[in-house]
Amino acid sequence: MGSKFPSKWIIWIVVIVAAGAIFFALFMRSPGVATGSLDDLVTLTTTGSVQLADDTLIEGNIDRIVQQGQTLTAMAGDTSVLKSGFYGSTHELEENLEGRGVDWSKVKLDYQPPSGFDWSILLTTLLPLLFFIGLIWFIFSRARGAGNQALSFGRSKARLFPSTQPTVTFDDVAGIDEPTQELQEVVEFLKTPEKFSALGARIPRGVLLVGAPGTGKTLLSRAVAGEAGVPFFSISGSEFVEMFVGVGASRVRDLFEQAKRNSPCIVFIDEIDAVGRHRGAGIGGGHDEREQTLNQILVEMDGFDSSTNVIVLSATNRPDILDPALLRPGRFDRQVVLDRPDIKGRKAILEVHSKDKPLDESASLETVAKQTPGFSGADLANLVNEAAILTARRGKKTIGLLELEESIDRVIAGPERRSRIINPKEKEITAHHEAGHALVAKMLPNADPVHKVSIIARGTMGGYTRLLPTEDRYLWTRSQFNAMLATMLAGHASEDMIFGEMTTGSESDIEQATKIARGMVMEYGMSEKLGPRTFGRREELVFLGREVSEQKDYSEKTAEEIDKEVQKLIQHAYIVAKEILTQNRAKLVQLAEALIAIETIEGEELEELFNKPVEEAAPDGEHV
Repeated sequence: MGSKFPSKWIIWIVVIVAAGAIFFALFMRSPGVATGSLDDLVTLTTTGSVQLADDTLIEGNIDRIVQQGQTLTAMAGDTSVLKSGFYGSTHELEENLEGRGVDWSKVKLDYQPPSGFDWSILLTTLLPLLFFIGLIWFIFSRARGAGNQALSFGRSKARLFPSTQPTVTFDDVAGIDEPTQELQEVVEFLKTPEKFSALGARIPRGVLLVGAPGTGKTLLSRAVAGEAGVPFFSISGSEFVEMFVGVGASRVRDLFEQAKRNSPCIVFIDEIDAVGRHRGAGIGGGHDEREQTLNQILVEMDGFDSSTNVIVLSATNRPDILDPALLRPGRFDRQVVLDRPDIKGRKAILEVHSKDKPLDESASLETVAKQTPGFSGADLANLVNEAAILTARRGKKTIGLLELEESIDRVIAGPERRSRIINPKEKEITAHHEAGHALVAKMLPNADPVHKVSIIARGTMGGYTRLLPTEDRYLWTRSQFNAMLATMLAGHASEDMIFGEMTTGSESDIEQATKIARGMVMEYGMSEKLGPRTFGRREELVFLGREVSEQKDYSEKTAEEIDKEVQKLIQHAYIVAKEILTQNRAKLVQLAEALIAIETIEGEELEELFNKPVEEAAPDGEHV
């Protein structure tokens, strides 16, 4: 496709040409020839010398006068001596000069046609005309552009990715096998629609991809378009909504008109919850522009011809707030859930993102997959990229397991803050705090294994203890929650036991422990006294898309019982943690001293330290 020549360049070209014409007219004249009046030329011809008005003396034996247009040149041999002007014919010139005393027997009169281009004509006539025409054209073009802008205000802003561009295919998607299989039907329909129409089958007109951020919804949609080899329209739900009512609906109409012209094709609407929220909901009732846009989407999805091979894919992480009319059969009648990948899926995703990166022999992607439970596909892509950056920073040629494991910590907690200066006392407190977490987790059978302990600050954390589950977990038991609570409160208990006072370093631990304990009582029915029931109904205003209040469906007396049960769980976990730390005080001190010395312990080194014999525990109060 050829691009339009920018109008502003035309204006600049006109200006440059005008400037050039003026320059040549004013400065590019022939040097060295004086200019005078007709009387001066006659005097020079008859007497051989003349004094001009500026007192310049001109001398010469003039033997020829050349007429070239309106210019007369007095010549002495081949030398131009003086120039003047005359308006008239050659006959009139001859009579005029003869009447002034010029002897034609001594002086010859030559006529020559004008040569070159007379820039004075351009300056006096053509250039002003061109400038005026250019000014009128510029004014009208600006007015036309403003009109086009106003007319294009309601056009769709969808980006078109033609089928001829390099595409993403299912080979670039890993870790989501079931959703990929679901969308294979869409690809087959776009490639061979007659296969389905022969059986009277109708492919779903809308497929809603549901999943947490980073699970690959947009990537999977691009892969469907790439596999089918059809145009792909991509737009965000928020791009439909404008300040003016009716613009969003106009953009929806324009989008589907473009899709019909390019069918078979795929229309992908990302974050459709921005425009597809439940109508009439939210603070202050409905939202006219958003609701009109949604109404137009509903009409278009159920209105375009069934023979038109246009499939709408949309992505959201909040399917619960979408309008029911949007999810009914005939519109988004199929939902494909994209969950976070399991260990097998994580390994496959790591292989996809590392295929163009040099990996060291020590870089086991299976080991990295085991250490990244709960990571999404985007997290894993970021992990591999961080490892590559870290490898380049260290001057290495291949990415090793050390860089990959360091990148895991960077993704979880941020980069190390080794430049942070802390005093020896705070370092000692942090070491005993993290050692407490690690020791209690090691001693409790239902806690996850300890993988790494560090007192190097990362992000907002002064230190951290990372537990590594042995397998992906989808169900949690009460004993696992109790072990988790004890592990979280172990740092707080360790500070109290060793130093006799508590610090603010346990703030996040206590907050998370309280949240888990309250969930055990109010959501999971894990309270022996209150029994298997839930308490409280969360109100979610769909216009805001988040929980803004909680409706109490229980009495004040029950609320007191809930508080007592939460307190009981917290207190029990704290007692368990403190008992373990008291019984293993020497091991706690040994771990803390090792952390103070080397700052980070992990893997086999940490396991050896756990199994290493300890000396007699230091007497109480030694560190106080």
